[in-house]
Amino acid sequence: MDDSLRETITALLEPRNVAVIGASRDVESVGHGVLLSLLQGCMLGNACKPFKGRIFPVNPNADEILGVKCFSSVKDVPGEVDCAVIAVPAAIVPRVARECCEKKVKALVVISAGFGEIGNRELEREVAGIAREGGARLLGPNCLGVLRPSKNYNASFAPAAPPAGDVAFVTQSGALADSEIDVALKERYSFSAIVSLGNSADLDAADFVEWLGEDAETKSIALYLEGVRDGRKLLKAIKECGKPVVFLKGGRSAEGSQAAASHTGSLAGAPKVFDAALKQAGAVNAESFEELFDAAKALAQQPRLKQNSVVVVTNGGGAGVLCVDYCKQFGVELAELKASTIERLDKGGKMHSAYSRRNPLDLVGDALPERYEAALNVLLQEDYVHGLIVVQTLQTMTNPLEDARIVVEARKRFPQKPAVCVFMGGKFTKQSVDFLRKNGVPDFNDPRKAVRVMAALAGVL
Repeated sequence: MDDSLRETITALLEPRNVAVIGASRDVESVGHGVLLSLLQGCMLGNACKPFKGRIFPVNPNADEILGVKCFSSVKDVPGEVDCAVIAVPAAIVPRVARECCEKKVKALVVISAGFGEIGNRELEREVAGIAREGGARLLGPNCLGVLRPSKNYNASFAPAAPPAGDVAFVTQSGALADSEIDVALKERYSFSAIVSLGNSADLDAADFVEWLGEDAETKSIALYLEGVRDGRKLLKAIKECGKPVVFLKGGRSAEGSQAAASHTGSLAGAPKVFDAALKQAGAVNAESFEELFDAAKALAQQPRLKQNSVVVVTNGGGAGVLCVDYCKQFGVELAELKASTIERLDKGGKMHSAYSRRNPLDLVGDALPERYEAALNVLLQEDYVHGLIVVQTLQTMTNPLEDARIVVEARKRFPQKPAVCVFMGGKFTKQSVDFLRKNGVPDFNDPRKAVRVMAALAGVL
């Protein structure tokens, strides 16, 4: 990665100080929201911590905002400024960008709308050119901003900030980022970074894939893209980043392509060509927003399958049948259990006399934790079994939490083999599901989702 680009994106995601140009006392304005996000870490709730670096509100009509001294211009700010977040009317952005360049600001985040997304491409090119010629780089315009949770850094107008984690989200839609943050707070999962690209007039998805590929906090990258201006650059970045990349393509229909053009000014391109190119580069294709994060979280937590050879373990025959159907649909190969494996299961003395003796391995509905434990121990020791889908349906005798502990312990003993769970239920399985997810084992209430994640781990999506 180019040293200059590395330095710029570091200034963008891990700045020592930030100027908010267009900071405002108007509580309903974007400039007020960005400043509040930096000061509080988030705008909703009280679990967030404020940004530890210095914050410089810029507004020529105010002496202070939210108790912080205000400056008339970014040029009046004492010392260096790493990053400037710009939330002023579009017509003023070129002048502000020039002032930032005179100040030697490294990175600009232009939140303001009114550029290529409404056909005003000339103004967009002008702003990007000013930044480039002045030695700065630009994110946006028409973007939500950026978040780096581990640094308590929320330079956006998102209404909340998620916990720090290992999945990075790079998106051409800021509104989708807002929504996913809310889901993350409810479901208690986390992010290493969230980047809203907006119109990508300068910095684009490929630049951030490169940087995140070197980032110790990031284990997988989720991309929401409506179009790409430089496809070769993105493909090269995905191939070389060395981390799992999952993508969701917006603008697949003719009508969606038109909507993408008016949303971020993107050139959507042919969906099948787009999918094939990114898959060839090693990225995983998601078919929905939910699947994007199902796969990204699993790839961050679980190893890839060394070979596409999986066993389904279940206490419900119907759920096992569904898993088989979905495995066939998504290209997950079911291992044929060897006679020696069946013999070991039989000799263990834990199996029901009517257990299936084949894959899917149906342990029968009255299976207690000991039966799950015996099955997992035998299967994971087999060199031809490279991953497990563990299904639990709820009967009177089922012990969900203990079953979850058995899966987690098995993963610890065999860390090279991924396991995905389907603990079906609601009220009575919640504690076990929370335990699984807390310990890095993906769980889904639908066999289809679990199989599709296993297909991502197998590299066949």
